Amino acid sequence: MVEDAAVIVRAVLLAAARGDMTAARMVLDRVIPPAKDRHLSIDLPDTSTAEGVDEAQGAIVAAVADGRLLPSEGESLSGLVESRRRSIETNELAARVAELLEKKGRQT
Repeated sequence: MVEDAAVIVRAVLLAAARGDMTAARMVLDRVIPPAKDRHLSIDLPDTSTAEGVDEAQGAIVAAVADGRLLPSEGESLSGLVESRRRSIETNELAARVAELLEKKGRQT
């Protein structure tokens, strides 16, 4: 069985060397595995306000545009910043509702 595997491996390597792109892809996928996420280091503005979130999104777009971030990395980072924006928005809406309820309670 081990001998059969060795024969198959040699056949795939030979096919790849002769230009068979499927065989080449099989070999390369084993030799050079697909890239995984990498640690990103990018300075972003404070995202504790909606204005800061907007500035952070601009910084991410600029970093993708000048090649400091890959487009997929920019998209992932932008998604995190967008989650922060939704959190800020939710907290602001909750505060407004609480204020309106308090005002209504004082009027009755």
